[in-house]
Amino acid sequence: MEQVIRTGKKNASLIEVFVVFFKLGSISFGGGYAMVPLIENEVVEKKKWIAQETAVDIIAVAGSLPGAIGLNAAALVGYSIAGIPGTLVAILGNLSPCVLIVLSLSVIFQQFSTEPSVQAAFSGIRPAVIALIAYAAYTTGKMSIHNNACRAIAILAFCAMMIAPMYIVLIIVSGALTGIFLDKYKCYLSKR
Repeated sequence: MEQVIRTGKKNASLIEVFVVFFKLGSISFGGGYAMVPLIENEVVEKKKWIAQETAVDIIAVAGSLPGAIGLNAAALVGYSIAGIPGTLVAILGNLSPCVLIVLSLSVIFQQFSTEPSVQAAFSGIRPAVIALIAYAAYTTGKMSIHNNACRAIAILAFCAMMIAPMYIVLIIVSGALTGIFLDKYKCYLSKR
């Protein structure tokens, strides 16, 4: 008998979670940030498993963890939907198509990588992936950047990434500490 998990708005079976993340893993090209709008569309808009604000928080945490953001996001969304079993099923669903596709393509790519049509396909895929990443930044930014302090943190973090991209953890920790400081400062001002 299939285990059914109760989420905030809808019942979700582990099989359904697997199928959704298998589909997402099958159609997301270009890395984890390209997957962000797809995850958001599927689990927030279509399935209504999690709220938009929760999705933004998940993407923020997934991006600050080591490893692939798409896989981290799948794990966190799976956990939000169905706990540990949801995490495992979402990861397995998300990884399965990638492993199958990469194994198949690695054999084919070795033989056809120098073909002009293959090179042309990749030159068309790259700009499309950039558009997906830009859209993910735009939608996440709309939910995350809601005041001037957030705008300043985003701009400073972006500038820091342009200057020293190897210090990602330091930039994330600095953003977190700035957010905590600003919250404490706001509470301090409200008590005066």
